Amino acid sequence: MPPSPSKPVRIAVTGAAGNIGYALLFRLASGALLGPDQPLILHLLEIPQALPALSGVAMELTDCAFPLLRDLKLSDQASQAFDGVDYAFLVGSRPRTQGMERKDLLRVNAEIFKAQGRALNERASRQVRILVVGNPANTNALIASRNAPDLAEHQFSSMMRLDHNRTLSLLSERSRIPVADIHRVTVWGNHSSTQFPDIEQALIADRPALEQIDSTWYHDTLIPTVQQRGAAIIKARGASSAASAASAALDHMRDWIVGTPKGTWTSMGIAANGDYGVEPGIFFGYPVECQGGGHQIVQGLALSEFARAKIALTDRELREERDGVLDLLPSSSRG
Repeated sequence: MPPSPSKPVRIAVTGAAGNIGYALLFRLASGALLGPDQPLILHLLEIPQALPALSGVAMELTDCAFPLLRDLKLSDQASQAFDGVDYAFLVGSRPRTQGMERKDLLRVNAEIFKAQGRALNERASRQVRILVVGNPANTNALIASRNAPDLAEHQFSSMMRLDHNRTLSLLSERSRIPVADIHRVTVWGNHSSTQFPDIEQALIADRPALEQIDSTWYHDTLIPTVQQRGAAIIKARGASSAASAASAALDHMRDWIVGTPKGTWTSMGIAANGDYGVEPGIFFGYPVECQGGGHQIVQGLALSEFARAKIALTDRELREERDGVLDLLPSSSRG
């Protein structure tokens, strides 16, 4: 359930001086997450060398005179930044640089999210909800969760909502139907080029999407466009998605808190539990309904052989990612 407006909630944002953090903070402070009556305190975490930039961001936030923003807490220490927080957006991660192999990127970020998971375990509210945005988001969520043994797995999730929103927008453009009238899209698996944007269950203006969308366009255009959209944006603007990623993070967390509209669902990366053939041990993008502050996987969807093959492919990639950081995952009864 949404928090009571009687006292401020505490929201942590890591990588707060980065592009996504910058796009996210002003919307949080304006009430876009919890509404116009809920005061908040922002806990902002950055690496030491980015603290001067973070102080400039803080000046701007202060200058906006947001009525809901009661305080700002800036730090380069996770234990301080996560103290008592109710919600955490783990945005900051090491970007891939030229010449860096994917396995090296995984290792560098694994160390970051290992430390952040431990700090959340020690200092965050026991009811904290944690969204991992920094890539590789699914595996980073797994690492953070495994290093927070006193917090439940369901308190962690990884962001698939950007891919979900991209799928909605492409369907809207193709069908000329507003996004608000398109439902039951799912993005399965990893936030990577193996993700599977699935419209087999989707409805466009209350009619099955596959009755209105050409299968060739779906297979040959929609799926690869969503899978490669991040790379296309980098090529076009010389920088990665920021505003759209921040918007998706807000959408994800708001649905988690307030609930998804009745009769539809969203896409969230959550701990696999065996549903749809995805065994435990990874965080996997699923169709998810949110109610009462929790989430549950949508059950009973009929999957085609095409869909099952796509799901198996992204499942395999996530297990390969996990295997590359096994030494940073404490042994746990979570599987």
